[in-house]
Amino acid sequence: MPKSDMPPGALTLLILRVLQSGSLHGYAIAQRIHVLSSEVLAVEEGSLYPALQKMLLKGWVTAEWGISETNRKVRFYRLTVAGRKQLQAEISNYDRVTDAIQAILRTA
Repeated sequence: MPKSDMPPGALTLLILRVLQSGSLHGYAIAQRIHVLSSEVLAVEEGSLYPALQKMLLKGWVTAEWGISETNRKVRFYRLTVAGRKQLQAEISNYDRVTDAIQAILRTA
């Protein structure tokens, strides 16, 4: 199957949601999104790490160095209280927009 493009703004929502279950390093975040989407969504490094950096600056996640399961030095990202609040805001906005699009698709 061809790779599907992620809708604009979805990456932040997906990263926050995946981190809600616990801290992960960048590659693990990308892999989890890929697996949970039934391998439809692929997160490229060129998108993932800038998004994580923005989330760090906004205080939605924290990061600390650790060792991965493959014995490499990596940064583990963890959701903050502000990140949990932002996740709820992102989910609400996503639901609102999705409902609006579905209404148009049903009635147009």
